[in-house]
Amino acid sequence: MPAEVADWLIAQQAEKQMKTIFQLADEVGIEKDELIPYGYYMAKIDYQKLYSRIKNNPDGKYIVVTAITPTPFGEGKSTTTIGLTQGLGKRGKKVSCAIRQPSAGPLMNIKGSAAGGGFSQCIPRTEFSLGFTGDINAVMNAHNLAMVALTARMLHESNYSDEILNKKGLKRLDIDPKRVQIGWVIDFCAQALRKIVIGIGGKKDGIPMESRFDIATSSELMAILSLVKDLKDLRERIGRIVVAYSKSGNPVTTEDLEVAGAMTAFMLPAINPNLIQTMEGQPVFVHAAPFANIAIGQSSIIADWIGVKLSEYHITESGFGADIGFEKFWNIKCRISGLKPDAAVLVATLRALKYHGADKDAPKIVSGNPIPEKYFERNLKWLEKGLENLFHHINIVKKAGLNPVVCLNKFYGDDNDELEFVKKACEEIGIPVAISEHYEKGGAGALELVDMVIDACRNKSLFKFLYDNNLPHISRIELIAREIYGADSIELSSEALEKLKNINSNPEFSQFSICMAKTHLSLSDNPELRGAPRGWQLFVRDILIFTGAKLIVPVAGEINLMPGTASNPNFRRIDVDLQTGKVIGI
Repeated sequence: MPAEVADWLIAQQAEKQMKTIFQLADEVGIEKDELIPYGYYMAKIDYQKLYSRIKNNPDGKYIVVTAITPTPFGEGKSTTTIGLTQGLGKRGKKVSCAIRQPSAGPLMNIKGSAAGGGFSQCIPRTEFSLGFTGDINAVMNAHNLAMVALTARMLHESNYSDEILNKKGLKRLDIDPKRVQIGWVIDFCAQALRKIVIGIGGKKDGIPMESRFDIATSSELMAILSLVKDLKDLRERIGRIVVAYSKSGNPVTTEDLEVAGAMTAFMLPAINPNLIQTMEGQPVFVHAAPFANIAIGQSSIIADWIGVKLSEYHITESGFGADIGFEKFWNIKCRISGLKPDAAVLVATLRALKYHGADKDAPKIVSGNPIPEKYFERNLKWLEKGLENLFHHINIVKKAGLNPVVCLNKFYGDDNDELEFVKKACEEIGIPVAISEHYEKGGAGALELVDMVIDACRNKSLFKFLYDNNLPHISRIELIAREIYGADSIELSSEALEKLKNINSNPEFSQFSICMAKTHLSLSDNPELRGAPRGWQLFVRDILIFTGAKLIVPVAGEINLMPGTASNPNFRRIDVDLQTGKVIGI
């Protein structure tokens, strides 16, 4: 394997030639009074002011980037999204892209930044990676304020009589401590906080009860940020969030706690999308956050609305594989936004295909450790077997009425014969394949991919949803399990069945979208099953209701809203250069 230059070093060199945020905004068509600068190279966009001006512009071509089932190696969706954007810029097209802000959890754990890689990155990389303009912090503060309001109300109702509560202008909500629906959030992977006990102490120290911390990006508020259309929509959705149930079974909302307005105040800056640039100077809109396995995992509707109105081509990234991120983009996001994609790009790598086709005695992959050399050696047997996963994802995209362009994201040392083997196998089933070198060469290395995407956009879109939202929730879950994951059937736990019964009895929930929570490491609900598993049953152990986001969330298999930090995390290699004051190692 030839030595690769660290992404952060490449980014630091590119940052020496960055456009100012004012030049970038001017080139994309954003006026100065629509820009909220955060220094010279980052900004927020006054969304309502900008959109009111451009809403009647014709829509540009809308392209979604997805991938095969993720592996510990990473397949390069963000890298491809940015490389394709740079390549379209090389072809003289007015282009933009939308990606999600990285969470500090995976950044400081094993996944790293979501800035892309090699010569296809967004910059400034360090600022983008470390908190950016504060959107995730706004979600954390707003979410935790709801928990403060809830726990304080429980304490006061315990300590005060109805008469005293009435004098304070409070009505007894009679909250059941065993039916609190949310926990606290923090933007780290902290397994020690998955289960906690709070309220230990005296009469003034809270109600003793079990609680938990989830990762911040799994908060319902982040799902709302992805799907919201304007400030009025944001305020209404926040007010509908159910935080607990009373002892008589009535929902307790943030509006009941009189905290929804203050939560919206924290979220107010976050509704405005962020603007930075690729290494080659094209605009990148950043809005919302990752984790399509436990959340919606999409760049926001707002960012995409702006992108298609300002650009000839706008590229949006959806999280993880086509079974999770693309399915939610397709059946949730597009249904709400009204946008229909003109083309789809499906990302794969040789090493990921080999991972999905590897024998049982293949070297074990340990996240955070170097990739075993075996995955870089020529192995057509593993590669051919791994194609089953690629073909399954191709078929998922085709069910949406799109013929995907497969992007083989080429890395240093990839075997040309193996690349051609994959390309030929896809072309035999009518799927165009680009062997793209954007990681090594930037936009110039993505021109084959660019030309195929432009050709795909010329075809009339036959985009269609997988199901009608009038279909019962159980039927929608079954369709997703069978048609998208490849399951034979589904099984629901007694708890999930009871919750589904309650959901069906409430007309308010009938049009809520299905947002599956499932492992991203397999098409199945078992992360150990690679490739394209057959002959299995999807087990739904729980069903969550996000009343603000208007999502029904079936939880399949063992899925956790708080990831853990591995034994060899990235934070061990991140530091500050004391001579220059620059962060190194991200």
